[in-house]
Amino acid sequence: MTSAASRPVPRPGILDIEAYVPGKSAAPAGVKLHKLSSNETPLGASPLAIEAYQALAGKLELYPDGSATRLREAIAARYGLDPARIICGTGSDELLQMLTKAYLGQGDEGIFTEHGFLVYRIAILAASGTPVVVKERDLTADVDAILAAVTPATKIVFLANPNNPTGTYLPFDEVKRLHAGLPPHVLLVLDAAYAEYVRRNDYAAGLELVAESENVVMTRTFSKIHGLANLRLGWLYGPAHLVDALNRIRGPFNVNGAAIEAGAVAIADEAHVAAAIAHNDRWLAWTTAELEKLGLTVTPSVGNFVLIHFPTTKGRTAKEADAFLTGRGLILRSVAAYGLPDALRMTIGSEEANRLVVAALAEFLAGAA
Repeated sequence: MTSAASRPVPRPGILDIEAYVPGKSAAPAGVKLHKLSSNETPLGASPLAIEAYQALAGKLELYPDGSATRLREAIAARYGLDPARIICGTGSDELLQMLTKAYLGQGDEGIFTEHGFLVYRIAILAASGTPVVVKERDLTADVDAILAAVTPATKIVFLANPNNPTGTYLPFDEVKRLHAGLPPHVLLVLDAAYAEYVRRNDYAAGLELVAESENVVMTRTFSKIHGLANLRLGWLYGPAHLVDALNRIRGPFNVNGAAIEAGAVAIADEAHVAAAIAHNDRWLAWTTAELEKLGLTVTPSVGNFVLIHFPTTKGRTAKEADAFLTGRGLILRSVAAYGLPDALRMTIGSEEANRLVVAALAEFLAGAA
């Protein structure tokens, strides 16, 4: 007979999960902070969304609409979708967790690529599933490698497109080829958190594929281009049967009222989104070119961030560069947890922040020469 535990014990596998560690958000005392570690927009939220948020201050005692109807209808109007096939969550993170909770169990496998979003692994393990990590090719998802990893136990394939932290993407034809190669019972999750930033003609977020398929779902977020990261808001578009399943396990009132109101306004403020796109187009190109002039390798990015690769030579490493930049209040993201110990991810920030990072790295590299 097994003796009783002296305290509650998590079920097997929970303590094997490495907790998600967000990017740094603090600078040394007395130094101006430029936080470029979390891919937040330097333009902030839409002024109209801020106004909608503030208008809710007198109603904090009331529960929000548990179905987020106003928000779902606003999203549907923006993209020409059926609001009944949209579900909203506390960031897209919650939606990813809900998907694994609904579609994975003991012995089931979930696939993602080697430099994919860390939450995929966490969500799979939390649902008692088995993570299957697939090698990428040139820091880009490899459709053939993903399909080769599918087994009878595979239930979910996660594809971040564009991918964070690499900034690479798959053309829509490749996404469709991936879907065509999957068994019909395998769920393809298209994580399109950075879709609004992509300016490539061969890219699509996946709405069309979801519309015509029974085993594809797309997730999006308000945390990036819409500037509502502090409200934690995401949405999902999927087949009716999947949305029905998720609504059965979704927590009541899982989206707060301020997020609903601000999100409904933000999604409709196309002028603010256009300004964010224009800013990113300009400074993504400038930052990439200036960093390359310093002799650094930058992975071509279609998002609002760049992956900067550093030498392994002492005095010039990514870890040393990170410490040097932090000392000047320039906070980038270490991506060692993503299997990229020799790189840092930099959000495209304000003009001031972008210029300061380039100047600081020039100083860092000159001092190491």
